[in-house]
Amino acid sequence: MTQQIEIGRLLRAGTTGFIAGCRVSQLTVPAFGALVRAPLGEGYQVYGLIHDIHIDDDGLVRQLVTSNNVSDDVMRDNRENRIVPVEMSVLAVGYEQDGKVHHLLPPRPPLSLDVIYLCDDKDLVRFTEKFGYFRHILNAKDAPIGEVLAAHIQQAGKAHGVESGMWKEKAVAELIALLRDDYPTLMSALGALADIS
Repeated sequence: MTQQIEIGRLLRAGTTGFIAGCRVSQLTVPAFGALVRAPLGEGYQVYGLIHDIHIDDDGLVRQLVTSNNVSDDVMRDNRENRIVPVEMSVLAVGYEQDGKVHHLLPPRPPLSLDVIYLCDDKDLVRFTEKFGYFRHILNAKDAPIGEVLAAHIQQAGKAHGVESGMWKEKAVAELIALLRDDYPTLMSALGALADIS
């Protein structure tokens, strides 16, 4: 069994997505566009794509920003010991029930403090065999659609290994078919994809 990489815990959730929080020390693992999962037991887990990562400020950070000479010790203490979480917004793109992947919105969201894991290459390949989940990305109102798609396709392509080129071609063909009546979004997506090629 592969090692599971915990990237955070759930702060709040809904059917269409959720917010997870992590410590700054965990921030090296999650990336924009990454596929994550929240296992909820009994053969059920929710999948999502990270579409935003942000760090909220607090009173101390506001004071430190205006200081002239902030020592390395104070910076390190603020980044390693403070309890201000890094928040990741995750778009729900599917779920798994009893070993079968569905590219539908999950029947129920994860609960507060559930652990969120980064999907390994095996999970990523299995989830991305078909492209039904693209519709959730394309319908996301608050996400930078082109950028999310480009980051996700780049990461998923790497997971597909020797089949990477073929998988990416199929993914782009699917996007063109889905966005044939939405020229601005199609150009945004293709422009972002051109930058990762």
